Amino acid sequence: MLSMAPGHTDRIFDISWDLYQPNKLVSCGVKHIKFWSLCGNALTPKRGVFGKTGDLQTILCLACARDELTYSGALNGDIYVWKGINLIRTIQGAHTAGIFSMNACEEGFATGGRDGCIRLWDLTFKPITVIDLRETDQGYKGLSVRSVCWQGDHILVGTQDSEIFEIVVHERNKPFLIMQGHCEGELWALAIHPTKPLAVTGSDDRSVRIWSLVDHALIARCNMEEPIRCAAVNVDGIHLALGMKDGSFTVLRVRDMTEVVHIKDRKEAIHELKYSPDGTYLAVGCNDSSVDIYGVAQRYKKFGECVGSLSFITHLDWSSDSRYLQTNDGNGKRLFYRMPGGKEVTKKEEIKGVHWASWTCVSGLEVNGIWPKYSDINDINSVDGNYIGQVLVTADDYGTVKLFRYPCLRKGAKFKKYIGHSAHVTNVRWSHDYQWVISIGGADHSVFQWKFIPERKLKDALHIAPQESLADSNSDESDSDLSDVPELDSEIEQETQLTYRRQVYKEDLTQLKEQYKEKQKIGTSKRREWAPGNSIRLHFVHGYRGYDCRSNLFYTQIGEIVYHVAAVGVIYNRQQNTQRFYLGHDDDILCLTIHPLKDYVATGQVGRDPSIHIWDTETIKPLSVLKGYHQYGVCAVDFSADGKRLASVGIDDSHTIVLWDWKKGEKLSIARGSKDKIFVVKMNPYVPDKLITAGIKHMKFWRRAGDVCIWRDIFLVKTVKAHDGPVFSMHALEKGFVTGGKDGVVALWDDSFERCLKTYAIKRAALAPGSKGLLLEDNPSIRAISLGHGHILVGTKNGEILEVDKSGPITLLVQGHMEGEVWGLATHPYLPICATVSDDKTLRIWDLSPSHCMLAVRKLKKGGRCCCFSPDGKALAVGLNDGSFLMANADTLEDLVSFHHRRDIISDIRFSPGSGKYLAVASHDSFIDIYNVMSSKRVGICKGATSYITHIDWDIRGKLLQVNTGAKEQLFFEAPRGKKQTIPSAEVEKIGWASWTSVLGLCCEGIWPVIGEVTDVTAACLTSDKMILATGDDLGFVKLFRYPAKGKFGKFKRYVAHSTHVTNVRWTYDDSMLVTLGGTDMSLMVWTNEMEGYREKRPCDSEESDIDSEEDGGYDSDVTRENEISYTIRALSTNIRPMFGIKPHLQQKEPSTDERPPVSRAPPQPEKLQTNNVGKKKRPIEDLVLELVFGYRGRDCRNNVHYLNDGDDIIYHTASVGILHNVATGTQSFYQEHNDDILCLTVNQHPKFINIVATGQVGDSADMSATAPSIHIWDAMNKQTLSILRCYHSKGVCSVSFSATGKLLLSVGLDSEHTITIWRWQEGAKVASRAGHSQRIFVAEFRPDSDSQFVSVGVKHVKFWTLAGRALLSKKGLLSTLEDARMQTMLAVAFGANNLTFTGTISGDVCVWKDHVLCRIVARAHNGPVFAMYTTLRDGLIVTGGKERPSKEGGAVKLWDQELRRCRAFRLETGQVTDCVRSVCRGKGKILVGTRNAEIIEVGEKNAACNILVNGHVDGPIWGLATHPSRDFFLSAAEDGTVRLWDIADKKMLNKVNLGHAARTVCYSPEGDMVAIGMKNGEFIILLVSSLKIWGKKRDRRCSIHDIRFSPDSRFLAVGSSENSVDFYDLTLGPTLNRISYCKDIPSFVIQMDFSADSRHLQVSTGCYKRHVYEVPSGKHLMDQAAIDRITWATWTSILGDEVMGIWSRHAEKADVNCACVSHSGISLVTGDDFGMVKLFDFPCPEKFAKHKRFLGHSPHVTNIRFTSGDRHVISAGGDDCRWVTFSAQEKADFHWLRLNILSPTASVMDSASLTSREAA
Repeated sequence: MLSMAPGHTDRIFDISWDLYQPNKLVSCGVKHIKFWSLCGNALTPKRGVFGKTGDLQTILCLACARDELTYSGALNGDIYVWKGINLIRTIQGAHTAGIFSMNACEEGFATGGRDGCIRLWDLTFKPITVIDLRETDQGYKGLSVRSVCWQGDHILVGTQDSEIFEIVVHERNKPFLIMQGHCEGELWALAIHPTKPLAVTGSDDRSVRIWSLVDHALIARCNMEEPIRCAAVNVDGIHLALGMKDGSFTVLRVRDMTEVVHIKDRKEAIHELKYSPDGTYLAVGCNDSSVDIYGVAQRYKKFGECVGSLSFITHLDWSSDSRYLQTNDGNGKRLFYRMPGGKEVTKKEEIKGVHWASWTCVSGLEVNGIWPKYSDINDINSVDGNYIGQVLVTADDYGTVKLFRYPCLRKGAKFKKYIGHSAHVTNVRWSHDYQWVISIGGADHSVFQWKFIPERKLKDALHIAPQESLADSNSDESDSDLSDVPELDSEIEQETQLTYRRQVYKEDLTQLKEQYKEKQKIGTSKRREWAPGNSIRLHFVHGYRGYDCRSNLFYTQIGEIVYHVAAVGVIYNRQQNTQRFYLGHDDDILCLTIHPLKDYVATGQVGRDPSIHIWDTETIKPLSVLKGYHQYGVCAVDFSADGKRLASVGIDDSHTIVLWDWKKGEKLSIARGSKDKIFVVKMNPYVPDKLITAGIKHMKFWRRAGDVCIWRDIFLVKTVKAHDGPVFSMHALEKGFVTGGKDGVVALWDDSFERCLKTYAIKRAALAPGSKGLLLEDNPSIRAISLGHGHILVGTKNGEILEVDKSGPITLLVQGHMEGEVWGLATHPYLPICATVSDDKTLRIWDLSPSHCMLAVRKLKKGGRCCCFSPDGKALAVGLNDGSFLMANADTLEDLVSFHHRRDIISDIRFSPGSGKYLAVASHDSFIDIYNVMSSKRVGICKGATSYITHIDWDIRGKLLQVNTGAKEQLFFEAPRGKKQTIPSAEVEKIGWASWTSVLGLCCEGIWPVIGEVTDVTAACLTSDKMILATGDDLGFVKLFRYPAKGKFGKFKRYVAHSTHVTNVRWTYDDSMLVTLGGTDMSLMVWTNEMEGYREKRPCDSEESDIDSEEDGGYDSDVTRENEISYTIRALSTNIRPMFGIKPHLQQKEPSTDERPPVSRAPPQPEKLQTNNVGKKKRPIEDLVLELVFGYRGRDCRNNVHYLNDGDDIIYHTASVGILHNVATGTQSFYQEHNDDILCLTVNQHPKFINIVATGQVGDSADMSATAPSIHIWDAMNKQTLSILRCYHSKGVCSVSFSATGKLLLSVGLDSEHTITIWRWQEGAKVASRAGHSQRIFVAEFRPDSDSQFVSVGVKHVKFWTLAGRALLSKKGLLSTLEDARMQTMLAVAFGANNLTFTGTISGDVCVWKDHVLCRIVARAHNGPVFAMYTTLRDGLIVTGGKERPSKEGGAVKLWDQELRRCRAFRLETGQVTDCVRSVCRGKGKILVGTRNAEIIEVGEKNAACNILVNGHVDGPIWGLATHPSRDFFLSAAEDGTVRLWDIADKKMLNKVNLGHAARTVCYSPEGDMVAIGMKNGEFIILLVSSLKIWGKKRDRRCSIHDIRFSPDSRFLAVGSSENSVDFYDLTLGPTLNRISYCKDIPSFVIQMDFSADSRHLQVSTGCYKRHVYEVPSGKHLMDQAAIDRITWATWTSILGDEVMGIWSRHAEKADVNCACVSHSGISLVTGDDFGMVKLFDFPCPEKFAKHKRFLGHSPHVTNIRFTSGDRHVISAGGDDCRWVTFSAQEKADFHWLRLNILSPTASVMDSASLTSREAA
């Protein structure tokens, strides 16, 4: 799927690609038309604007033309013409009713409508001609055209009544009828003429039609009064009877369709009628459950009535002698009646010999087989028997027609099925000569004619036309018992019953962990032990999976052998007897196949969403991982002959087959295989598109056609008896075949399977003399066979791999236990050997030294679960499953002694240490028996356990036993008597234990995982130096802990190789190796122990613990804020001020008392606003253009400032705008396609994609709609969007990175799983996606030299990822190599050569990783967190940026060499207390730095000079904004405590004053010589502009000052606050600033204030949506509306009042208009609102919902907006985005928008004196 999007809330009728523009399409429907553009994977709609040109109405069809023109047909018959998205003209009355179809061709356009007319138009849509079909000779009233197609001089027309006409233009009144059919209602009636090839159909459309089966044409049609439900033709073919829906029936003459008779005896529908075979009677079945009998010759007089049914009649059949009638009814009952009277026959005998003239009943013995075995559904509508051909055809509700043998007596008979009808098939009949079958569809109104091919012809047809005759579909549904296959072989029976379903899959673990953590509210624990320093490495695996897998054993190119066992792919070198392992799987591997070139292997595993790995046998690295289309597991795989494709079969219920392009990781096609188990899939080496599957009782041949697999029955040619019992494996050679079977014989055959050339029996006698190991039995069942390198490789069911030399001798290479679980394991006290005992009833001794072979084997009478060597190594005790145990000689395995005292399984057995005097035997019936070995007597019994015993251990003295039970009890008993002891847990540690296999107690508390309820720790074993505890658990993990593992959830190292539960683990006598047993995977794995010092870096380790502990991570306020920030989405933003009350556009207007008379002698109304440029001609402002943006988003984003074009330009972002800033001139250009805040930005480094930028934004849920988060890829120079990727990251995209070739893009989401996705951005295709980490990921970056490897860093994690095919594989960073290394929160990443990775941490260190292992730490690279790192591609130098205080030697930016050994620091001369760098980038000789304080600084590498390019406020929101009365300057005041002065012309900040407190509002005096600033703490300050000295300050209020204003005569200062007050100060009294009065009864907090032009009135907008006017300076409330209407205002910034009613939008339920400003000319108005929009209106705008233009760019909340003097620019301030935007205003010509986004530093407190005073600013 490329793309999807919600289309519309109502029905869509038509959609069309625009063929003249790439990637554009148009859709239309109920009251809308939408123009879509496809970019990347995003479909973005624009609604068509109907405007004043045409009415908004439903559009039914459309056609696209050149020059962005679209023509559409509307419901009223008009044609609407669109250019772009605007309606430009309408063609009225093109049709008189709705236009249903429009078709574009070379000559022009054709339209067809409900009025039955076709109109042809030329290319400019001028009319050419009109054809009225209703007037032609085929026409009729009510003809309606639904489809039209024009080509040359022919026109095709489809009508509502299922007709297709062809019209030739010059004979337009003679349309040629191509196709006809029934229409409307349902089609139920079907009858066949008894002697001619004719069929009759009748339908709810009231027409009866006669069709010729030879010419396939309609030959007669007649319309009736009523809907027709059934039909029948008399034996002589003269009369046609029709049953109607109203209960009547009509008889017509077939010849001329004239009526013979019309009879109505019933009220309900007639559903079935039939003439008797002798032609004398007509039986009529009605829905009121009766059948009436009429005499034909007597003008259809009624003779009798059959009343026995309780439900409606569905089917009737006459007997051949016309004496009996059988009926079926809706209850599925079958009844019989005597004719013609209609008496019911109840005696079975009477009916027994009756022969039926026809068989159309669905119930009855002869048709039992048409019903499935176990269901009683009633969904077969019709049946017809063909006695001659002995076949039966049925029609059902699912649109299928099926062919059965007749009679078919047993339920669930086999059939062939044919598809074509769309819904229910209502009736089916054979033609009179049985050549054809006619079927009719109810809802699809169609009549199908099928050709019948009898079986004898089928064989001949093979050679003629396979496509015609063989399009039979499969008969999967048939489940007949009449199968001619012999009974299943016992082995196959066992195999089909295997299920690989798991309670818990490994995929579920992370989720389960989170759930348990929440459930148990596990906090992070106190400091825990580190994971152990030692690690283990898989060394050798005994075992091969043969018992349920086949053909899974191959030679590689260089003659190594590849096979699988448990979750391990094994490559075995038989010369050196060594193994290498592929450990990418995490559960049982079920199948394996090798690439034709013998270098790659594919393996499939068990899993909830099982994966197939394709890996290289040389490097053992995964090349591709395929998943997403199978369930539970993959049981068979095969490569195609060219090796490009792979077929796989799943073990879900329908055994899905998938064909993959494995390198790309894409599925090519998918099909349901079979209900029965499939054992094998093979791709045909000669025909690349064919494959074969074989399994239980079936073999299928598939062919790939497009995306569907089709299989064909191919005929069996011959069978060859090859083996006794099943043939399990075959292998094709150059000339001939080799087979292997259950009889243990390998046979070589010639190429046509004519002769057997040679056989090899697998016998002990045939073993080569030098062969190691022992063959367990002769003639083992052979499960896999492969040839190569002069040998035949054989795998057996017993888990052995043998190599047969062509001349005969056999070498044993690998062996393991057979089927059944393996539990018993013991290691020898002083030799490198171990013993195992299993449910397969064998006891085996294995050599762990280099020979790795089985030394001895002995068959037992019962399976065993435990074994133990005596301390001297001479005896071996074995506990069996029947409650007995035996002691055997350890060398010969002969019995010494045996006992049988218990009934249940013996679960553990132990010799006492030292001389081995006692033997403790634990059983599942909760007792432990203690035997004296010398006297062979039982000397004690330990009682008191409440459950079965799982583990026992002796202490060193041999006096005490420690016992674990199934109820998780830890008990102690004294030996030898068995007395129970209680020992305090603290003492247990102090006792010296001879061995420790216990999993309970304080010392092992840490080994239990968080999800202990789901999984058990089954085994443990302690090294002899008591340092390391190894454990095995139910999920197949082997883990190493430090001992003692106290405290919950200890840290560990974890290893995956076993697939399900690990049943036992044991260290060898010298701790050099660990031996582990897999229960159901039957493998014995040998691991070498690698001590702390000695350690190659190997990829197998993973250190983990179930809970991150507290001390990790570190703290920094900036990091915490970034981690916890939640981004608001513009569409959901709410009001920034706590307003209350009714919004203005919803308030009821009070009728004014003195409505003025229409003709008034009163003086004209004064101007609303004093205009200061009266002399000029007034022109309204037409448009705003974005001109400047001050500010940069540095507080919560990183690595988002980059150089472009060799450092001439820089690119960065703020709010929803991408900004390209020219360093030399300061000019800016903008990318404005984002509709919400941008969070990340990256630049493509590949020379092919120069200046290509990717930006990611916040969004809502991941529903692919317009509010979903998206990534835009665009060209920085021309701002063209190249691709839009709508993502599945809900909340937003926080990091993006391009790959080395530039073709792939990586993105990270802010969703709870922090999903990582890889895209092919040019196509918009998602390559792979996976949950990244449970906590926030800050950055993920591709390695600069790779398209497949990348690194992600975030809160307490670093992960190293590989892209394989469509799968993402990750490895956690490993710390264990360095002492005291801890996993901190990682913030940034950079790369070096030779797979080095550098990550910056929260503590200021930089970690250096080789592959994924930590190799060193650069301590204190910075004093604070390292937020940014940059790798220079041309010379490998690395730049880091951190948070630190400027000092002499240190600096917040450092430039390092390639190895991060030496560095040079740069200081940023910003004058801040601490510099916090958020982004670094290096160009030629310059470093570009973005800081948290919203500055972008360029640092020269040679002279370390700093040049500040961009400034901004630090913390928002910015509330205060004031423009200079005469110059292009403006002031901004923000909560970061600064007031800044900006110059628009020079595009820079001139000055800033730090006030030490958050500022809320600012205002220039009318002359521009003073500035008043209102503070958040209630204080206000007046500065002199010239010197920036404080002229006066005062604090009369405690709460925030919201607005402050000088009166136009400079006399008064009005100060409005959130204490619902406005205070007046008289400035002429000097700087003491005493309050002279204040305004009373203001209902809510003050928002804005404006003085009147004469300084005598003040209007105040308040927080309850009310506007008040007060007198100045008295503060008296002015109530008189007429007086208010006459006031002329000096300025207008109010959002309330009738004059600005139109600025409130319909969608302002949650969000508000925040600010407004009327231009100095008094005719334009700009507003800013909570959605981040700036809107331009005309002033005044008293009408509700006035027309306006909108401008996007800010994040949610525009807090203030102003025109500059002369109305040249509009300046808007953003709340949260802290930036100013400047627009330039376009009066018909040219006008600008500046946008201030200002972010600014809080920390430095500057004295105003230290600022250079500018000239009279």
